[in-house]
Amino acid sequence: MCGRFTLLTPWEELLRTYDAVSEMETLEPSYNIAPTQQIAAVIHDGTKRRLGTLRWGLIPPWASDKKIGSKMINARSETLLEKRSFKKAFQKQRCLIPADSFYEWKTEDGKKQPMRIQRKDKTPLTFAGLWEKWQDEDGSNIFTCTIITTEANSFMQQIHNRMPVILSAASQDIWLDREQQDPDKLQSLLKPYSEELTAYPVSTLVNSPRNNSEELINPL
Repeated sequence: MCGRFTLLTPWEELLRTYDAVSEMETLEPSYNIAPTQQIAAVIHDGTKRRLGTLRWGLIPPWASDKKIGSKMINARSETLLEKRSFKKAFQKQRCLIPADSFYEWKTEDGKKQPMRIQRKDKTPLTFAGLWEKWQDEDGSNIFTCTIITTEANSFMQQIHNRMPVILSAASQDIWLDREQQDPDKLQSLLKPYSEELTAYPVSTLVNSPRNNSEELINPL
């Protein structure tokens, strides 16, 4: 799964990286992004890429209670077309979620040790995501998202059996293409990441979303 990650890349750099426009001027960097928070995301509106924020934890349009979103922070790539919660979004409402690294907990001697995982070259990652619009009782719209996961690659298997789907630049274009609705084509993008990753243990301070400082990414 993917339950925590970081994003420290400046907003201006994200706009350049994703060739996107934004109504926002900036977004505060975070060392401990957690579910239900507003997170950076890129969607395609039919004419251009837009960078903004979505609430992490997908709320399906048919949901009667927005609390369901806290249980839908991840979507398994293998069952997207089988799940009512994700099927429509998989077909038409896909997004990119930028990150610098993500955390996963490795079980060692019965204890869970948080690990920070990133590219070896430290360049940003792009997770595959889905988004939805949900209307609250007061008529306001809440825009939410989920991060898609897949089987762990050989590197991640020593830490956890799942990992977020990380898209290449070429895959990102296909993923955001609103005209692309071929399930086989889209599923072919949702595979374990093949490039080199690195990981190191960090403080258990990351266990609490209340903690959010540079100390969290310092190696033990």
